[in-house]
Amino acid sequence: MLVRTRVNGEWREADVWPGASLLSMLRDDLGLLGTKNACEQGECGSCSAWLDGEVVCSCLVLAAQAEGREVRTVEDLADGDRLHPVQQAFLDAGAVQCGFCTPGMVVAATDLLERDPDPSDEAVREALSGNLCRCTGYQKIVDAVRLAASRAGGGA
Repeated sequence: MLVRTRVNGEWREADVWPGASLLSMLRDDLGLLGTKNACEQGECGSCSAWLDGEVVCSCLVLAAQAEGREVRTVEDLADGDRLHPVQQAFLDAGAVQCGFCTPGMVVAATDLLERDPDPSDEAVREALSGNLCRCTGYQKIVDAVRLAASRAGGGA
């Protein structure tokens, strides 16, 4: 089946199996490898992407559901070689370890900061609660979100 969707501001088409997930379409058909395939059950957040402005686990969304809709992935955040402020804060705060969960964490953190530029630590932890990291104790990730917020003028 042919799926046509607007991905990162550009209309794209993919010929996918009717049962294919948005995750598999993004990775396998469109070559957007930033969205990670981990649990395939919507439990880890590694596959997080925006669908019409709402963060979703792309492993739980059928590719066909994206027909005619807006999809935004972690690849849309950087501006050429310049990292998005949240991506840069993750590097600067040492919040990146193995890196597998990082794209989903960055998507969740960016979404939070777009909605709330000065979140409390509790709000940060809640926003990231759908994302699992097996390498950290999460404090550096929270620190990275707070750093990004402070750099954007949202506080600290």
